[in-house]
Amino acid sequence: MLYIEHPLFFVTMRTHDQRCRLDAPIMHETFKKFGSEGVPRGCFVGRYVLMPDHLHLFVKFQAGPEGSLVSLSQWVKLLKNACSKVWRTQGIAAPHWQKGFFDHVLRSSESYGEKWRYVEQNPVRAGLVTRCEDWPYQGEVCRLEI
Repeated sequence: MLYIEHPLFFVTMRTHDQRCRLDAPIMHETFKKFGSEGVPRGCFVGRYVLMPDHLHLFVKFQAGPEGSLVSLSQWVKLLKNACSKVWRTQGIAAPHWQKGFFDHVLRSSESYGEKWRYVEQNPVRAGLVTRCEDWPYQGEVCRLEI
């Protein structure tokens, strides 16, 4: 099954020069809040992992109760801005993010599962935890039915 009408994106974003830390409780809360606030506008964040200097997430867009959709690039810009606002309050000067982001349209439910199994192991491969389930900066905002 190919997701044409409402594609599921796998997205990766990196912080600028690895200066800004995503693996912090305030950033995790900022990310979860941002993800949940998008639901009425048709932006659904699935599984995600926040690493110290980058994040991986799955996101799907479809028209919600409030109508129009944002594009993936508009949504990423809004997410980066939400995180940057927190870093500015902590006295961390811009730039906070590398320019751009990586995205990949998933082709099937197997692809989602395979990508997630790889992504959830990132904290283990980085030596941050011994078991992926012990990493506190991961989760799922919305269960994505695919």
